[in-house]
Order: sequence, then C-alpha cells, then structure tokens
Amino acid sequence: MSSSYSVSLAGPAPWGFRLQGGKDFCLPLTISRLTEGGKAVKAGMNTGDIILSINGISSEGMNHLEAQNKIKACTGNLSLTLKR
Repeated sequence: MSSSYSVSLAGPAPWGFRLQGGKDFCLPLTISRLTEGGKAVKAGMNTGDIILSINGISSEGMNHLEAQNKIKACTGNLSLTLKR
C-alpha cells in the first residue's frame, strides 16, 4: 500500500536527508538516508520514500542535480510531497 503525504521543513538547511536517483539514473528520486534527530526525521520522513514534488514543482523527469539544486535553493521552508 502506498500513500502520498506532504511535509514542510522550516529552513535553513541542513534538512537531514540524502537523495538518490533521478531521471539520469532511471530511478525515482528517493530518500536514501536520514540524519538521526534531523528535520526530516522529525517531519516523519522515511528512507525509501519517493519525492513526488519539491516546493510544488513535480519531480517527474528531474535529474539528480536539478532536484539537488531545487532543494539547495530553499532558504526558508522546504515543501515536499512524498510517496511511501
């Protein structure tokens, strides 16, 4: 069973998660690692969650660097829609 959910992390970085995948890897953008006690863990994110959108922009078709840059560009709140 998969369900999507949204989180909003208050900035600034670090956000407390590591990304893997992207269009260039032919894999969905996925949370590969969480920092213990970090913002992502406190928001309820899990490793293996797939990122559907970053700040309202669909991550479908994004390569790894594009996604990374969108996340790095966030200085205030980082809003993610994820699928578990």
